[in-house]
Amino acid sequence: MSRPTILNKDRTGRIVILSGPSGSGKTTLHKALLESPKLKGKLVKSISATTRARRLGEKDGRDYLFLDEKTFARRIMRGYFLEWEKVFDHYYGTPGRQVLNLLKKGKHVLLCIDVKGAAETSQQFPQAIKIFIKPPSMKELQKRLQRRASENHDSLKIRLEVAKEELKKAKDYDHVIINGSLEKAKVDLQDLVARLILSKG
Repeated sequence: MSRPTILNKDRTGRIVILSGPSGSGKTTLHKALLESPKLKGKLVKSISATTRARRLGEKDGRDYLFLDEKTFARRIMRGYFLEWEKVFDHYYGTPGRQVLNLLKKGKHVLLCIDVKGAAETSQQFPQAIKIFIKPPSMKELQKRLQRRASENHDSLKIRLEVAKEELKKAKDYDHVIINGSLEKAKVDLQDLVARLILSKG
């Protein structure tokens, strides 16, 4: 099914997209960007919807909008999502109205989404800034996933295969950050985003 095009000529903020394979560190870097003193109040989080179970310490409406599959499917039909995808066994989506409202207020909106969602979003918002987070190597990525101790052999194999395909898409992004040293990657990413969005006024 085709998805709705959500455009608004009055928006004044920009979308910043972070993508990268599982284990690249994009979630940690996403959090660091939001906590950056340089960007506080200027760059805000878009709260994604998901059908996955809530993890320890997570709150509905703060970390994610937690939906059951029937509700998620109904919202797809109503054109609620800017983009949505099934990632492994769960659905994830970006509520479109939330993003538009933030943009119209002059906020820059940070999305942490996969490569398919990034492609869809950038079609609707060509001025979106797309940043890809890469691990230094596939070997290191495998080590990181193994250290999570949440992957069995089969799921680890699937994630690595998906990661290989996602890494091929890095060339479609405006900027690439290699996360070999987390602290360096934080600084590089924060400096990059600050330069790109603050220079736009």
